[in-house]
This record gives sequence, C-alpha cells and structure tokens, in this order.
Amino acid sequence: HVQLLESGGGLVQPGGSRTLACVASGSAINQYIVDWYRQAPGKQREVVATIVTDGDTAYTSAVKGRFTVSRDNANNTVWLRMNNLKFEDTAIYSCKAYRGSENYWGRGTQVTVSS
Repeated sequence: HVQLLESGGGLVQPGGSRTLACVASGSAINQYIVDWYRQAPGKQREVVATIVTDGDTAYTSAVKGRFTVSRDNANNTVWLRMNNLKFEDTAIYSCKAYRGSENYWGRGTQVTVSS
C-alpha cells in the first residue's frame, strides 16, 4: 500500500514558478507510474504530466515546455516543476501512482495563479 502526500501549492503571480512534490510512503514510488492531474473550478480533472518507471515523460499540450516531471528516488518523491505559470493553470493538483491493479491518489494541493 502507498500513501501519497502532495505539497508545494500556493499563490503565484503570472509568469512565476512553483514546484510541487508528491511524496510517497509505504513503498518505493520508483516502482510505479506517476501521473500529475489537475482540476480547475468547473472543469473536469485532466492529466498534465506522466512519468513511467524508466523515467520517460509525457505532457499534455497545454503545459508542454513549461512543466517538468521528475523522480527523486532518494527521497521517494516525484516533482512537478511549473514555469511561466498562467491564470489558466489555477487548479488543485494531485498525483496518482499506479501499477497493474494498484491505484493510489494523494489529496491534492491548490495552486492559484493571480496578480
């Protein structure tokens, strides 16, 4: 069983940066595929970034070139570095770790982009 805890959210100005952490406990997160999701007010949850076990990554087009997902195995963490943030990036960001039939979610962290 894996517990996930996101942190790093907060208020940031447009054009600014923020780094989110998805910290795992109970098992090694490097054994799981990890997705970062976000849900904006009134919108459906969407996946924004994925990192697979061999380190390959994928991004939704809206964040490509601005967001970077990476693994920190020493700290059992997956990071989401967000640069050049826009108003439309405002959302609750959550991480999901999964492999086979196992599927674990964190509770999320709020990112608000506002001037």
